[in-house]
Amino acid sequence: MKPSRILLCAVILAALVTADGKTKLVMSWKNPQYAGKHFKKVLVVGMSENVAIRANFEDQLAAKLAKPGVEIIPGNTILLRPEASNVGLDYVRSQIRDHQIDAIVVTRLVKVDKKTTYVPGTPYMMPYPYYRSFYGYWGAVYPMVYSPDYLREDTTVRVETNYYAATPPDGELVWTCISDTFDPKSAKKVVEGLVKTVAKAMQKEDVL
Repeated sequence: MKPSRILLCAVILAALVTADGKTKLVMSWKNPQYAGKHFKKVLVVGMSENVAIRANFEDQLAAKLAKPGVEIIPGNTILLRPEASNVGLDYVRSQIRDHQIDAIVVTRLVKVDKKTTYVPGTPYMMPYPYYRSFYGYWGAVYPMVYSPDYLREDTTVRVETNYYAATPPDGELVWTCISDTFDPKSAKKVVEGLVKTVAKAMQKEDVL
């Protein structure tokens, strides 16, 4: 195989490995109208019907956002949300009030996109000069025998995160972001990438 072809294969392979489970911040917006102070007690809420995933996300993000002078509370510690049961708005209000929460980070899954891409195999081309020798032919063509057509499925998981001040009567949006996770192998990978990306963005934009 020619050095250029080997290099190209290496680059493609590296890109595929890097893309696996990678989370990217698509957009973020900070409310220019908000003039409140920074918060002392922040509640982290994950909107998911899966209790384990929700608790895992809330615990990880709360730990990642931790900083001196700010108490970060995972939602699963104060919001009792049984499976197959809706949590009433009045209950949420009372818990936020009773625990003196002054800000809420809430995250939800927006959508999961699946895209199938046809990747063609190596096309047949007119004989090259290396066809004239057996070893030249073998070295150039043999690797191509193992690159047939195939279908590749790409998955993108889009998540929205909003940050609200718990100001009466309904809370005020302070900051929001959208993130995409590409081809995650599991929900755990989505959570890990999401936690790192959201925490980094919030700290960078100094909204916590």
